[in-house]
This record gives sequence, structure tokens and C-alpha cells, in this order.
Amino acid sequence: MKDKHLTYAESGVDIEEEETTIKALTKGMSYERTGLGAPLTGIGHYAGLIDFGEYALALATDGVGSKVLIANEMRRWNTVGIDCIAMNVNDLLAIGAEPISFVDYLALEKHDEEFAAQIGEGLRKGAEISRMSIVGGETATLPDIIKGFDLAGTCLGMVRKENIITGEKVSVGDAIVGIPAAGVHSNGYTLVRNIIEQSSFSYHDPFPLDTSTTIGDELLIPTRIYMEVLDVIRECDVHGLAHITGSGLLKLKRVTELGFDFYDPLEPNAIFKFLQDEGNVDDLEMYRTFNMGMGFVIILPPEQAAKAAEMTGGKIVGKIVESGIKVSDLVIV
Repeated sequence: MKDKHLTYAESGVDIEEEETTIKALTKGMSYERTGLGAPLTGIGHYAGLIDFGEYALALATDGVGSKVLIANEMRRWNTVGIDCIAMNVNDLLAIGAEPISFVDYLALEKHDEEFAAQIGEGLRKGAEISRMSIVGGETATLPDIIKGFDLAGTCLGMVRKENIITGEKVSVGDAIVGIPAAGVHSNGYTLVRNIIEQSSFSYHDPFPLDTSTTIGDELLIPTRIYMEVLDVIRECDVHGLAHITGSGLLKLKRVTELGFDFYDPLEPNAIFKFLQDEGNVDDLEMYRTFNMGMGFVIILPPEQAAKAAEMTGGKIVGKIVESGIKVSDLVIV
């Protein structure tokens, strides 16, 4: 199997095709409300913003993805609720908004009380970390559509209009602070599962790079929630923010048309080294699919970068340049 280079597209998720679908989906969405509730941003940033007087309300929606299949295999569901909230909250943080409330959507093949209790446990923990309320949700029993379950949600946040961060202030020479990821987080799991399924390992086997845990448990480590970013925004002149999720560093194109030079990147978590070796995945594919150890990025003036790094447990990983995205000598785009 290692003679073949596994890719995200061949595993079933083609990022370029996904972009084409999104463009087709949003092409006809031309109606816009005016006055209170009018949109302040176009579709395509991390979160949508609407006018609410002195404030903008921020909305994001996301799910856990095929990571739930590993939870089913391990019969451990108490972390995926954290993932669901994290994927939404981090997108709000990426435009400078504070999360305030959340609603979830749980689609089921069948009902199971222990399973539901574990899902609720994770949602509760994620809400506590995010300092927000879960105010409702929906449970749908869909045995003809869902095999297992799917978990998604929508998050509401708020930000003063003058504090919105969408990347306009980013300029050449700005420093880039990278904040570590907890692991794979909740993206790229179609490729992850393909790698494991074609390897000699199972999810229940000891993780070779840390035999105190299993491969499955390592892959179920929940997505980190980056609430400390709000503290950095209050104390520093933040020019841009990015949540590194599906499509890896390609997500940075949402922030600015300028380039990123990661001359001193964060060390990828051990799980990425394991997956890359087992799947014979090349470096470019890894950085275009996974977070590779860096789950969030802060862009700000160089003189404030050390403070931001200290506040978040991150480090200065690079600088803004004229064009392109580069990690050491590897050209991403």
C-alpha cells in the first residue's frame, strides 16, 4: 500500500469540486435584507455578519463530519459534541466575534439513551469552554437516510462593528502567530479513514508513537477551542485571523490576497507523522488537507507578535509577503 500516494480527492473529497459546488449553490442567493439585519459581509468568510445597531451579529454553521464514524467504531461519543461546538465557535473567533449561544442538530438512525447522554456530555463541555448557552436544537430520526448519526450545529456571536476583523488591515511585513492544534481536529477524516483502512492497523491498536493510547482515541481528541484569541484582540492590534480546517493552509486565502511565508512552522502532532507514513502522503497533500499542528493563526504587527504568542501558547511562525503560501521550502500555492 505504501507504494501508492493516498490523496484526499481519491479518498472521496475533492476540494476543487467542493468549491465548484459551493459557487453553484450560492450563485442565486441574491436577495439581501435591508435595515436592521442587513448583511455586512458576503458569503465566503468564516462567519456571516448582519447589522444589529452598534453591533454585528455573527452566524456560523458546521458539523463533525466523518469523524463520527470513528466514534462509532470506538463506541465513544463523549468528545464529538466538543468538536461540533469548536468548529462553529472557532469560525466566529476568526472574525473577532464572541460566541453567545448555540443550537444543535442531531440526525439519528435509531435511538440509544447511552449514546445520547454522551453526545450531550460533549456539547455541554464545549459550551462551557466557549462560555455560551445551548438554547435549543433538533433531533431527527431518519432511518432511511442516516446510517449511524450526524451531528451539526449553528452558533450565534456578537461583535461591535468597529471591532470586526476580516483581513483588510493585513499588510506585507505583518507577523504570523501560529497556535497549536490538539490533533487532527475535525477535518480530513475521509483521508484519515482511508489510510487506516488500507494499513495493517485498526483503530483499537496501540498508537505506535504513544502506546499509552490507541489510534482511535488519538483520532478522537477533540478540536481545540481558541477562546484566548478574544483576549489577544482586546490587548493587541490584530489585523487578521484564520481557523485552519478543511483544505489546510488554503483556508488562508479567505483572509487576504497577500502571501504567507511560514519560515518557522509549528511541529506537526505525532498523529500527522503516523498518517503521512502509513498513507505515503506527500508533504503538499498533507498541508492542503490537514492543519498540520497549527489550528489557528493571528496576524498582527511584528512588535506585538511576541505578546500574542505568549498569551496563546503559540509562537511566531512567519510573516506576510506579497503573494503565495510557503512552508519552509514547500510551496503550497
